[in-house]
Amino acid sequence: MIELCVNIKSQNKNYPIYIENQNAFALKEKLIKFLEGKNFLVVISEKVEKLYGKELGFDKSIKFILKDGEKEKNFKNYKKILEKALKMKLTRHDAIVAIGGGVVGDIAGFAASTYMRGIEYIQVPTTLLACTDSSVGGKTAIDTQYGKNLIGAFYQPDAVFINPKFLKTLDERQFKSGLGEVVKYSFIEKSCKCDEDLNLTNFLSEKTTDILNRDEKTLSKLIEICVKLKISVVEKDEKESGLRKILNFGHTYGHAVEKITNYKKYTHGEAVVEGIKFAFNLAVKRNLIDKNYKFFADDVIKKFRFREISQFNMEKMVELMQMDKKATSKNVVFILPTDYSTVDEFQLSPDEIIC
Repeated sequence: MIELCVNIKSQNKNYPIYIENQNAFALKEKLIKFLEGKNFLVVISEKVEKLYGKELGFDKSIKFILKDGEKEKNFKNYKKILEKALKMKLTRHDAIVAIGGGVVGDIAGFAASTYMRGIEYIQVPTTLLACTDSSVGGKTAIDTQYGKNLIGAFYQPDAVFINPKFLKTLDERQFKSGLGEVVKYSFIEKSCKCDEDLNLTNFLSEKTTDILNRDEKTLSKLIEICVKLKISVVEKDEKESGLRKILNFGHTYGHAVEKITNYKKYTHGEAVVEGIKFAFNLAVKRNLIDKNYKFFADDVIKKFRFREISQFNMEKMVELMQMDKKATSKNVVFILPTDYSTVDEFQLSPDEIIC
């Protein structure tokens, strides 16, 4: 088992992250032991419930099964989760356990942050994207018709239990979606200011086949690298006032891709990869990097055979990007590459993006 720790100094809060290959029943036993007799509500993905519900063995009276898909991260389901917690008479000393991908983690975490003004919650990520990124760091949110993650809170979990065995049954498209966030980390590694030199880009190049074949040992190491980078950033900037903004690399344009297609056509990871490509092109146009680095990045991305995305009307895309929560009144905020595995923040006007 790999055990890491997140230390949020502003809140004087530490929480553990466990990475361990184990069966679902063993995972349940560790969860119950960690919760030490607390009552808890399990918010679980419908897909995970079908695959692992019996093995996990949680009673249906304490489960809220959330349908799959970004569109389920809405006000209606948020209200239903809170009503379920109220019906169970959970107190502020109890907990919510999120078992699923990023959608489950986001909405369950947001519910936990507001129920009784905040109760404990545990993240049990079951997708590669959630394991490597969204389960760590305390971003919780729901979506609205105006955009993604516009209603939310920074609310740290009390523990994260990562079990790479779940990834064996993850469908290929969702697995690739997670790889989109993994590739993102390879291009921002130096900017993460991690004490260790983790060489993620080299790892991705050397272990491409093992990663795509979902070798458990390789995936455990891959997750460990990404989580260490995420921890390094979150510990230095919990609420995205500075350094944490680099984690949005690829997301400004990526979120616009999701929005313009009503969150139905492309996965989050596919959209992020398109956003990364857009950022590299924009960086070349602005002479922030040379073309050789862009070609190198293209080669890294091509190794994982991500889904191709069509081009969209740029004026409409800029309009959508201006609605992003990171945008200023006049400019769109981009994280752009400036050197090998190094990025920085830029505020660009619509004209600077379109030209």
